[in-house]
Amino acid sequence: MSPAAGAPTLRGAAVGRSIGIGLMYGLFRPRVLGAWRVPASGPVILAVNHSHNVDGPMLMGTAPRPVHFLIKKEAFVGPLDPFLRGIGQLKVDRTTADRTAITHALGVLGDGGVLGIFPEGTRGEGDFASLRAGLAYFAVRSGAPIVPVAVLGSTERRGRLISALPPLRSRVDVVFGEAFDAQEGARSSYTGGGGRRVGSSGRRTRKALDEATVRIQGRLTGHLEQARRLTGRTG
Repeated sequence: MSPAAGAPTLRGAAVGRSIGIGLMYGLFRPRVLGAWRVPASGPVILAVNHSHNVDGPMLMGTAPRPVHFLIKKEAFVGPLDPFLRGIGQLKVDRTTADRTAITHALGVLGDGGVLGIFPEGTRGEGDFASLRAGLAYFAVRSGAPIVPVAVLGSTERRGRLISALPPLRSRVDVVFGEAFDAQEGARSSYTGGGGRRVGSSGRRTRKALDEATVRIQGRLTGHLEQARRLTGRTG
């Protein structure tokens, strides 16, 4: 089935991945840990901490599969607009319930693709301290597993030539965690015949999404702590 007009394509995301590999490995020295934890096929959501503008491109260049990122509409300016669209990225208006972005994101997952999300909604400390409900919504609605990702080292030092970037050839760690189900641990769920969980699974009420967000936050912050210990990074 052909994609809807304006929808991101896997081919575009694959091109974006190739560009990301060239740029990130050309400019920096990424150390990638746990990439095998990303399912080799089927829908998956990569939940990434966000403390630097390079985090998205870094993940695009180090993830084992092409990634369609939800990116704030403010980044789609001038020539960046057609470029970001062309490499399969999704424009989202963070000030409202952007139905087009939601439809395209669910379409990516429905086609068995990889959706990248900064669950904090904006760049900050990168510690998963404040999550929006969008990640829980996409995970519950699609049933796709979440893989937590910690990008560490992008903000430790500023580059001498380009202060907006980490120093050239500096090491940036990208640590992938264990995939998990957003509904895992839901109190009102139970296992029915054939091992299929029923009950709260798939519910999208505000309460259910808030509860899922709390569970997700616990898993993400736990992964971040483990990634810091593993890499020796403190921030």
